[in-house]
Amino acid sequence: MKLSLPVSLLSLSLFAIGAAQAAPPRYRIDYLPSLGGSSTATSINDLGWVAGRSTLTSPAPSHRHAVLWRNRQITDLGTLGSPERQSAVVWPVKNVRGIIAGIAETNVIDSENEDWSCSAFLLARPAGGPRYQCLGFVWEDGHMRALPTFGGTHGFATGANNFGQVVGWAETTVRDPVGCTLPQKFQFRAALWEPRRNRIKELPPVVAAGDTVSAATAINDRGQVVGISGICDDAVGKFSAIRAVLWERGKPTVLGDIGGAAWNTPMAINPQGDVVGFGNQSLTDEGAPDWGAFLWTRHGGMRALPKLAGHLNAQANGLNLWRHAVGRSCTDASMSACDAVLWRDGGVHRLRDLIADFPADGPRLTTATDIDDFGRISGQAINPQTGAGMAYVATPIY
Repeated sequence: MKLSLPVSLLSLSLFAIGAAQAAPPRYRIDYLPSLGGSSTATSINDLGWVAGRSTLTSPAPSHRHAVLWRNRQITDLGTLGSPERQSAVVWPVKNVRGIIAGIAETNVIDSENEDWSCSAFLLARPAGGPRYQCLGFVWEDGHMRALPTFGGTHGFATGANNFGQVVGWAETTVRDPVGCTLPQKFQFRAALWEPRRNRIKELPPVVAAGDTVSAATAINDRGQVVGISGICDDAVGKFSAIRAVLWERGKPTVLGDIGGAAWNTPMAINPQGDVVGFGNQSLTDEGAPDWGAFLWTRHGGMRALPKLAGHLNAQANGLNLWRHAVGRSCTDASMSACDAVLWRDGGVHRLRDLIADFPADGPRLTTATDIDDFGRISGQAINPQTGAGMAYVATPIY
């Protein structure tokens, strides 16, 4: 399905009065079906398409697949290999052209036996088993396609805009025994793909600061790209994300930090170029996580977003046109006890407190992952009886 951008913007203009109100609205919550196991919704667009991942329990061992929900109906997007391989949509994708971006395993065994960035989002494989190539993908009109790398084995795709541009990162052929932490062995660079033209463009790190790797996490329709710059490390944050950066016309600008020198990771950029994400709040030993959420604007720079009372850490994941952000606020740095939150108009709100008649013994809304321009929120809740993750959508009631 394809909608022209003007139609989308017209719809949003009709919605502006409700969205711009100062007080947060009340919400209703809907839990989405799974493929049999836990599920997480990580992205919602202005068509109401929700993407994420869900666990299949058969064939064994359990494995995750990227999924798409439309009108509460779930579609398994498959993998780049056989059905027992894994895939996921990890970041907010943010377009209304029907393009989904994510990560997927192939049937190619990685002879270097790297963990790669995908390992943080896919289920662990049996001890001693092979590790498989993982690539960025685009899914459109029912078909999944692999995205090329910079000559290396692995890739990772995060977001796509309404012009069909996709961003992420991909391995190069440069071995880095000093900067990489085993089992990661190769450097990687931020990638801007134009799949229909079969093009891949490198977005460089901040070379003047000594950085050797980069990764892109989001793109808007102005072609502004955000991501990270740092050293190779283990290819999963930490010192790979020494600097949060914004690329404009291919050149990186450092966005700043909220006190730490690791994990400085933009997660989303809206049409105006506002950015949200997370980073360490302090200089911790060896880059240990101490996350706080941030908002960056061109005129205001980077500032920390507030946490819920009594909480110590936070992470912002999604952002919409109206500068409303969503994420999670947590009691400590382990991020194991968290509440889904909405930031708007300078305040932070626990999402469950905004849901009409939410049962005291209901699922715990542990994170909010994305928010569309109509205020609909995607995320994950935990079933109190089974402990399984449940994908949800919270819809504002005006």
